[in-house]
Amino acid sequence: MTDSDTAAFAANPFRLNLDQQKKRARELQRAFNADNADALSRVHVWRETLSAPLKLADAQFVIARELGLPSWPKLKAHIEALDASTRFIRGGNISDADRRTLHIRCGSDIGEALTLAGFEGRFLEYSNPFCQGPVTPDGDWLARRADFLAEAYGGEMDRSEGDIRAGLMAEEEGLAQAADYERVVLWFEHDSYDQLILARVLAAFAEMRGRPRIELVSTDSFPGAERFIGIGQLPPEALHMLWSSRTAVTEAQLALGARIWAALRAGDPTDLWTIAENGAAALPFMSGALLRHLQELPGVADGLSLTQRLILRILHDRGPLTAGRIFAALMRDYEPLPWLGDLMFWHILREMTRCADPLLEIAPGEDWPKREVALTEAGRACLDGRLDYMSLSPPERWVGGVRLLPGAPVWRWDEESRALRMR
Repeated sequence: MTDSDTAAFAANPFRLNLDQQKKRARELQRAFNADNADALSRVHVWRETLSAPLKLADAQFVIARELGLPSWPKLKAHIEALDASTRFIRGGNISDADRRTLHIRCGSDIGEALTLAGFEGRFLEYSNPFCQGPVTPDGDWLARRADFLAEAYGGEMDRSEGDIRAGLMAEEEGLAQAADYERVVLWFEHDSYDQLILARVLAAFAEMRGRPRIELVSTDSFPGAERFIGIGQLPPEALHMLWSSRTAVTEAQLALGARIWAALRAGDPTDLWTIAENGAAALPFMSGALLRHLQELPGVADGLSLTQRLILRILHDRGPLTAGRIFAALMRDYEPLPWLGDLMFWHILREMTRCADPLLEIAPGEDWPKREVALTEAGRACLDGRLDYMSLSPPERWVGGVRLLPGAPVWRWDEESRALRMR
């Protein structure tokens, strides 16, 4: 690694040091006892009735809670486990040496970190983003995906439709070749991007003859100094810790994955909603992910997807911003279950300008994250519920197998009752 890579690696917010946290607790204690406003606010989030003089144990409790753990002893135990994983890796140990292993992940983000963590198995990226664009039940569904991805992201990625199609086919072939391994390990977090791909992968394994042992690494949290969004944020020692928590995939999970994959591709989202409400217990994070996916249907009151509504809300709250700053605010502060990649977000932003009365104004420029975005009067009217976005002839949109055509009745999401409506 270069010096800059090494510095970034060392600064990972999920790499915790006990001495550092002890120092932070003492600093918080001193600041609270000096009536520092920020310190008072931080402590009262967790212990509303505390007053000066603040005990060190109480400051340590607040530090632990801020990092995502229930107590200071739990924080110490977590850091000790991280340190033990670091020693294991530095000892040259191979985590997956006992079986010929294939690691599958919905992106390339942990590929290098797995190698650094002492994994030698082959890595397969399977990253077809089923949470955006058409996912249909017909035989040429992969070609439809390639067409959409080329139109939505191809220009920004400088990739042709042919290149994208070849990449999708290579992913499918890699999935089919999983039977050549003794073990397959699936690395997926809790959001709809990951969980919908997980459903596809499980559906493929449900049909596979002579399939290998399948294991799942899945989480919705990890202690650290910033919001956990995904496994790709984590340092190698954290991946090693997650490895120790992996579980064997059951027949019930394979069957559920196959059912979700079929429901996702249907033109009627009712079965997907039914699974989300009542039938996803075998996969703990699936219900929340499916409900978040359904929130991308037009809202009953305003015709907006949840993502579109949150974008308008950010601009309403903060005024004109660059596209990159909107994306950062969405991921850090507004989105309840972050799932978007940056190019997926940019596609949504552009679509909101391609209707009869645009919801946004985007300044010209070559580097899209630096282009300023402002709310229009139509955007304000939609946000206030005075205007239905679907009445503005927006571009055709798909949510899985559900096609959303302006000027026709469409499936909508009723947030208040958490139910589907056709209107």
